[in-house]
Amino acid sequence: MSSRALAIAATLALLLLQWRWHAQLAPPAAVAPWALATFYSLPLLPCLWLALRRNANAPLAGAIAALLYFCHGVMFAMGAPPLRGPALIEIALSLIVVFAASWNGLRARFLRR
Repeated sequence: MSSRALAIAATLALLLLQWRWHAQLAPPAAVAPWALATFYSLPLLPCLWLALRRNANAPLAGAIAALLYFCHGVMFAMGAPPLRGPALIEIALSLIVVFAASWNGLRARFLRR
């Protein structure tokens, strides 16, 4: 699996995790669960749209969005013990997206030496 494919697959997994988290695992009381899940999924949509168009910048867009989800996961891992499992999964997927999107550049940089 190429690093590009891994980044896009992990981005799609982050999208599915957002739907599962906000619609099933911890549904809100004041808002419709599907509305909150849609809101939390919005930052990932540009990456998936670029991936469908086979644009080379899709992993970069996913990595930028993954930084938001990394912060969200850290916040819930530290502050909400019942949601620590999904939060740790979100952190891991975010790190996979960022490193997979950066892998080709890192490899080129360190092979030059």
